[in-house]
Amino acid sequence: MVTNSRYPNEDALKFNVSGEIVMSLNPGKTIKKWREEFNVTQKDLSERLKINTSVISDYETGRRKSPGASFLRNLVNSLLEIDSERGNPVVLKYSLGADSKVILDIKEFYYDVDLAKFTKLIDGKLVSNPSIKRNIRGYTILDSLNAILELTSFDYFKVYGWTSERALFFTNVEFGRSPMIAVRVHPLKPAVVVYIKPKRIDPLAIKISEIEGVPLITTDLSPEEIKKRLKSL
Repeated sequence: MVTNSRYPNEDALKFNVSGEIVMSLNPGKTIKKWREEFNVTQKDLSERLKINTSVISDYETGRRKSPGASFLRNLVNSLLEIDSERGNPVVLKYSLGADSKVILDIKEFYYDVDLAKFTKLIDGKLVSNPSIKRNIRGYTILDSLNAILELTSFDYFKVYGWTSERALFFTNVEFGRSPMIAVRVHPLKPAVVVYIKPKRIDPLAIKISEIEGVPLITTDLSPEEIKKRLKSL
């Protein structure tokens, strides 16, 4: 059971998920929506609830009627428990606003990934600190412009999930100064910074990267393709 909220919006998210399912004209479809939002398979959810996978499937397809209060409470708590074990990526996302214009995706890896393998996996080009050895334990994809406009100093801690040993991806990068300046002034440092389809890289961004000892990578992959490639890690 989830009893202690690590983040202020955890209870609010629990309430919103439960309320949306209860009020939905198609509860099964809404259950599926939230299960997929939490990136939980029917198998994982059924194992947590100690029921057959077919029960979840029956609810989602409408073969079973609306779930009772006890089942719904256990289902929502299970989704939040699984999220907590993964570093609270969904809670973190909704803590910054339900539509999360800032954090586009956040994930912890099941094992450490070395920098060379990570760079190859995202078709990346290392533009600074090529000799640094790093292990990466997760990633966060941020909208660069919205991060600058909306993130507070406290929010930046949420960006790092369970560990700072992660890749910070930035979209909508023009010259790359602002993201690296943010990295420089914040006490926590990522393992690596990745710019997604930057227009060009300002020499200052490279200089800061070298001073901070944080490798800087560029990639031409889309955020969706990046998420797809990193999903198995």
